[in-house]
Amino acid sequence: MNKIKVAVIGCGNLGTSMVQGLLKSDNYSDFDLIATTRNNERIKMLNGLGVTTTSDNLFAAENSEVIILGVKPYNAEKVIKEISAVLNPDKHIIVSPISSLDIAQIVNYAGMKLPVFRIMPNIASSVHESITCMSYQYASTNHIQLITDLHNLLGEVLVIKEDQMEAATIIGACGIAYVMRFMRAMVQGGIEIGLDAASATKIVNQTVKGAAELLLTNGNHPEAEIDKVTTPKGCTITGLNEMEHQGFSAALIRGILVSYKLIEK
Repeated sequence: MNKIKVAVIGCGNLGTSMVQGLLKSDNYSDFDLIATTRNNERIKMLNGLGVTTTSDNLFAAENSEVIILGVKPYNAEKVIKEISAVLNPDKHIIVSPISSLDIAQIVNYAGMKLPVFRIMPNIASSVHESITCMSYQYASTNHIQLITDLHNLLGEVLVIKEDQMEAATIIGACGIAYVMRFMRAMVQGGIEIGLDAASATKIVNQTVKGAAELLLTNGNHPEAEIDKVTTPKGCTITGLNEMEHQGFSAALIRGILVSYKLIEK
């Protein structure tokens, strides 16, 4: 089997997480990876992992089949138009995790119709626990299978409509930061009631992991699992009610809505 040639154009934090996830997967030998970056520290790190690095976007695009656009939104038009000189609809597949860029814009900048996948993974790609939401256009069955298989190596894949991508970005990509902020607060609370920082962190990390696994395994609504640990006049329900009195759920929902309004602009 020939190796699949994957280029990450603009290998920032998200692109690096994806590269790390691919290299750590059991199928890493199926890929030839090339990344473009001008960050010297990142170049050293990627070269040490066996990734070919370059600052030449045209070279990376020409010598790949799957092109992952890891550039900032404000650079997207410039970069896509730059690499369009070597793009071939019969050879290349464009994969874009750029939140504000839709498929029609990518095709317009490229100046041609070619297989385009709009995706939104998160930084947990590096540990194979991302949720990657995906929509696509001009893609064959083989293209869809290839890109789905590629991202299944990084976690779970969910195909959605393109007009849902902004909402999925807030919940799946921004959401990992929301969860971590909640976890940080849990650790701080644990320290205040007497735990040392290391113990509090370990307890919180495993508790959050366990809560997620319960929901994934049992398929229950979160409230169904909450009911199992809330006894009448107990400390759990008392704590939950106080959090709600202080606006816990409302604050989280408001944060999601504000983020969504910003990404829609």
